[in-house]
Amino acid sequence: MAKVTHEFDLYGKHYRFETGELAKQATGECLVSCGESTVNVTVVVSKERKNYDFFPLTVDFIEKMYSVGRIPGGYLKREARPSEKATLTARMIDRPIRPSFPDGFRNEVQIVAMPLVADQVNSVDTISIMGASAALTVGGVPFEGPLACVRIGRNVETGEFIVNPTYEERDNSDLDLELGGSATFISMLEAGAKEISEDDMLAAMAFGQEAIAAFCEEQKKFFEKVVEVNGAFPEREYILDQPVPEVHEKVFAHFDDMSAALKDADKQARMGKVEALKDAIRAEFTEEEQLQWEREIPVELKSLEKHAMRKMVVETGERVDGRTATEVRPLMVKPDYLPRVHGSGLFQRGQTQVLSVATLGMLNEWQRLDTIEPIDGKRYIHHYNFPPFCTGETGRMGSPKRREIGHGNLAERALLPVIPSEDDFPYTIRVVSEVMESNGSSSMASTCGSTLALMDAGVPLTRPVSGVAMGLIQEEGKTVVLTDIQGIEDFLGDMDFKVCGTTKGITAMQMDNKATGLTPEILKQALQQAHEGRMFILDAMLDQISAPREQTKETAPQIISLQIATDKIRDVIGSGGKVIRGIQDDTGATIDIQEDGTVFIAGTGAAGEEAAERIRAIVKVPEVGEEYTGRVVNIQAFGAFVELLPGKDGLLHISRVAQGRVDKVEDVLNVGDEVKVKVIEVDEKGKISLDRLDKPEAPAGSGHGRGGHGHGDGERKPRRHAGDRGGRQPRRHHEG
Repeated sequence: MAKVTHEFDLYGKHYRFETGELAKQATGECLVSCGESTVNVTVVVSKERKNYDFFPLTVDFIEKMYSVGRIPGGYLKREARPSEKATLTARMIDRPIRPSFPDGFRNEVQIVAMPLVADQVNSVDTISIMGASAALTVGGVPFEGPLACVRIGRNVETGEFIVNPTYEERDNSDLDLELGGSATFISMLEAGAKEISEDDMLAAMAFGQEAIAAFCEEQKKFFEKVVEVNGAFPEREYILDQPVPEVHEKVFAHFDDMSAALKDADKQARMGKVEALKDAIRAEFTEEEQLQWEREIPVELKSLEKHAMRKMVVETGERVDGRTATEVRPLMVKPDYLPRVHGSGLFQRGQTQVLSVATLGMLNEWQRLDTIEPIDGKRYIHHYNFPPFCTGETGRMGSPKRREIGHGNLAERALLPVIPSEDDFPYTIRVVSEVMESNGSSSMASTCGSTLALMDAGVPLTRPVSGVAMGLIQEEGKTVVLTDIQGIEDFLGDMDFKVCGTTKGITAMQMDNKATGLTPEILKQALQQAHEGRMFILDAMLDQISAPREQTKETAPQIISLQIATDKIRDVIGSGGKVIRGIQDDTGATIDIQEDGTVFIAGTGAAGEEAAERIRAIVKVPEVGEEYTGRVVNIQAFGAFVELLPGKDGLLHISRVAQGRVDKVEDVLNVGDEVKVKVIEVDEKGKISLDRLDKPEAPAGSGHGRGGHGHGDGERKPRRHAGDRGGRQPRRHHEG
């Protein structure tokens, strides 16, 4: 294939498609760029059809650190496991691509998106979907394309929508909406928002659909150039699994039996009845027929279950668990579920149960991110775990799967807009949501459980957040929007639309859609039902905990923030860190000092305040008129040096140690004595002069035989001196 390039400008940014030069042995390839950010996307389709009853699609997004001019960290100095951002981007590519393949496609497909340049201005994630769409098309792969993805932002000052905003534009946006689909319908949606209204979200989605159509049109122009230069796209034969009429008739003869088996609110009992019926239907086929139609029979059994469930909903308005279309499953809400942890909450909706646990830590415990994006890290972290026991199954326990990372990210985005700033709440916050039981909408249960845990931990959320998952059934020309979908309605339905938000507006959304007839009216109805559903759930949550705790728990670290002069940082740290380590060892507190002089101290009980007092004492500059009870640390002929604060001494001149004339300081004071003094002068070099309070009478005979010592009345100003103690040097007594 000869090299073909297509460049164009859309919505104020420059784009480029190119194929025919790289990765020529792949089935299809496209180099796509926005600005200087460039991604190479390849597609390979296996030559043979796989013996699966599902479509075997794999999508990988491989971050390359050279794309941003960095060497990977770690011992090996090469890219290892994908970051969470890479995993989320792979999911973003997968979700609009997967439903675009024809039913019965069983050849294995692998899509690899590899960013070659990340210019730190334009994101590489959304353009990767356009690259995948173009690579599939130029490779002659049958799918319903072209497809595109756009990110929609909104300028907080002007209210204008922005297509594929730069990172700088995203910082000034109250919306981060990613939409993927074709020129006529949306199949994938991800959104984070700062409590925007349903109407504004609908307007953003409509604007995004128009933008997707514009990018699809540019792809068509690119494809025309490819055909003009290289001729028609490659013609490859892909055999699709076709329904076998004999199998279909025998399976669907049990339609009424399947409808009856589905009517059970208990998930495990319902699944048992359905599997028993499927086994009975399989038994009606001979062994030879089961071998002959080993793929077709499972497909038809799944189709039977799907259509029986969907017909029940559209014809009777009743769902498998007996609920109406807008009804939320029974709720159980329990904040403060666990002892000792910093915050916890148990949230259950039907047979979906999530335990969320919040942990508070120092700001220096924030998560550092090593990705190709210009984002250093985050201080609010949400992790979601989906162990196999939550669905009554066995399985491998280990690192989180893509689904877990995606659901955790959704709950994190939902809560992020209401998390207090560092200035208001100087903590790193981590929430872990453990799915204890699942029958659909576990990510929304995680969002609700996280709100409970954070409020229980005393995190001053701007407003509490709740979430609900919406579904859609389009069957026999009828459409039903479902509130609070369960597992079977997700798997066999047309849409999984999750909406999170506060009483003020939406904070996060996620949608996977298989229905091509998703009209603006249906979306509006779904958002309205979602608002009603999440407000119902939020009321139940607030009945159990109406507001965040006024204080963090005793087991949580109490964080104290101090501001010290930057030239005092070295005094607090000490030589080789000796001073700060000593404070931490003595008090049990943890201390973090920033370059600007901000000091964060964390400790339980009185540890934090004790450490803070010691730091205040180190950086304290005594002022004229202040009184101290100090300790005599050195005595010279001209006076005594008194330690006022750790590392800060002042001179008590011999003329001020007593009432009357004193010949020797030792006649009145000894090293180690405590003495009450008052600061009478701090000169421009920081030297401190003291006067003794409650002066005793000079001892009898003291001062006789010495002249030129003055009247000894303690009132005249002491003579100037060089500050030489004649012995050991004073301990930083001249420091400010």
